[in-house]
Amino acid sequence: MRIHVHELITSGASRTIRETLDASALFAGRRDVLSAGPLHVDLEARGVEEGMAVVEGGLAIDVTMPCSRCLKPVRVSVTVPFQEHFKVSTGPQTEEEADRFIAVKDNDVDLTPYVEEAVQLELPLVPLCAEDCKGLCPECGKDLNEGECGCDRTPIDPRLAALKDLFPR
Repeated sequence: MRIHVHELITSGASRTIRETLDASALFAGRRDVLSAGPLHVDLEARGVEEGMAVVEGGLAIDVTMPCSRCLKPVRVSVTVPFQEHFKVSTGPQTEEEADRFIAVKDNDVDLTPYVEEAVQLELPLVPLCAEDCKGLCPECGKDLNEGECGCDRTPIDPRLAALKDLFPR
């Protein structure tokens, strides 16, 4: 997935980028992503004023993650709006310029790292199988969605927790 910044600016034409990428390497080594489907990329690149190229569109991927409460696999559909501005620059960027665009040294820009970063940032931090998921029992580990386990889970005042060990049941 490459664009040529100067070509987009001088031609005034836009370029459509529609690809399906294998995202398995993107999540390799992550324990919070059990599996991932293909990454669908639908972007449009065009030249704009001030010698910049803008790339915008959307990304979509289906991932399987463990539920944050009960650890059952949950399929999550992630859609990511994408927009980045690129400009060929030879000198150092000011802070204002860094907020407005990404400076590139070559005319040729590989979009893959920017797309991958956008997807990684949009993954849910706390995926849930259901909003009312009860999770696991902190005492025995039973899935409370399947039924009660019988453990005593009454909260103990932390100031008196040491006394609990003195009087076994």
